[in-house]
Amino acid sequence: MTYVYVDSTAVLGPLAGQVEPHGYDLCGRHAGALSVPRGWEVIRLAIEAEPQPSSDDLLALADAVREVGLSYDQPDPDSGVTPRRGADGAVGYGRTGIVELGRRGHLTVLADPDA
Repeated sequence: MTYVYVDSTAVLGPLAGQVEPHGYDLCGRHAGALSVPRGWEVIRLAIEAEPQPSSDDLLALADAVREVGLSYDQPDPDSGVTPRRGADGAVGYGRTGIVELGRRGHLTVLADPDA
């Protein structure tokens, strides 16, 4: 949803594919209940169908996790992370009993030795 103040119009359409500074993503319930000030118009753009989940995101996440597991680097000794052995015998580096198996960017592969 976005507002066009000059035209006193609110425009509702599909979710934005990129960040818009004056756009808002609404769930179906709130989009359906949208009301605007008196004198304003609401333009509801047709949405073809409910978007279906894509396997691309899940595959990208799985590939990133797999890559971390295959190319694990030892942590910096000054980081305060200590080596731990998981239930499966794998040595990881973690805190408070959780075994950290690897990192890549903002992703971390963790294992719970008690699970």
